[in-house]
Amino acid sequence: MALISHLCFSHPHHLSSPSSTQTSLSLPHYLPQFSQHHPTLENQTSLKIRATGGDMLGDFGARDPFPAEVESGFADKVLGNFNTEHRILIPNLSSLSLSQQDCTPVSPLHPPISRDDAQKLLKKVVGWRLLDEEGGLRLQCLWKLRDFKCGVELINRIYKVVEVTGHFPNLHLELPNQVRAELWTASIGGLSMNDFIVAAKIDEIKTSDLVPKKRIWA
Repeated sequence: MALISHLCFSHPHHLSSPSSTQTSLSLPHYLPQFSQHHPTLENQTSLKIRATGGDMLGDFGARDPFPAEVESGFADKVLGNFNTEHRILIPNLSSLSLSQQDCTPVSPLHPPISRDDAQKLLKKVVGWRLLDEEGGLRLQCLWKLRDFKCGVELINRIYKVVEVTGHFPNLHLELPNQVRAELWTASIGGLSMNDFIVAAKIDEIKTSDLVPKKRIWA
């Protein structure tokens, strides 16, 4: 392992000045031998190196490397060994949020999601609840809107979002100002993953301009 020969330290009371004084400290050649007699030295002692420049970003942002750092070739030393393998990992399906997933065809022979699994998936959507109907489990969500016109607008927004999925909810515009949405997969008599995916996509629809405005008292 190569030993760093110089460290750059900045005194705390100079941090407020753009032209902070930096001290070059040479590590003595006997430091490796001293560490052998004191094996806990490296574990107990940690040096925090602060980088300060004219932008005064310090620990709070990036900066351009100093000329001495460029000459030292420090960038070549942090990429790993000559045989280090670098990989770009693509997130798998389980790590993606429900709203980022796509609906897939569901076979009529596929069993519906159990109540226990549905309760777990219910935590990943907002404002939806489980209904236990005679035809199986369903998802339901209610919106209280400002007026009837806002209800029509919300239904249009929901349609635009779910159109590309091919999996449509049952939408009900109820007087005077309520919209009710229900999701289930009729072909399997219950809930499928598609229902939760569509519910998550509907959650991302903007509704703040459609709900009643809160009255502020002076």
